[in-house]
Amino acid sequence: MNYIEVTALIIFFIGVYGLVARKNIMKSIISLNIMQAAIVLFFMSIDFTTETTSPINATDVSVAANPLPQALMITVIVIGISVTAVTLTMFINLYHKYGTTNWSKVVMKMRDEL
Repeated sequence: MNYIEVTALIIFFIGVYGLVARKNIMKSIISLNIMQAAIVLFFMSIDFTTETTSPINATDVSVAANPLPQALMITVIVIGISVTAVTLTMFINLYHKYGTTNWSKVVMKMRDEL
């Protein structure tokens, strides 16, 4: 395990902490984005060495970086943007309906409506 993978794991668990420890909906959305960025960093760092080159410009296939994780991470980034857009839309609707950004208060107000 190299230092980039360790950094990605640390960043991921910072996102997990933010998701678990914070009651603010906006901070939860930001924590999810931090976790996604850490996952992208982790997968991009797999099998990374300083000798690897870009797969497009590589003259020797043995030193070319694997293009599959790169292509998959582009897809992950696009899906992450879509998930962020949907969660922000849901957050805006919750805020307009209940007037708070706190998960606990939203749940209590939802229970009061029932």
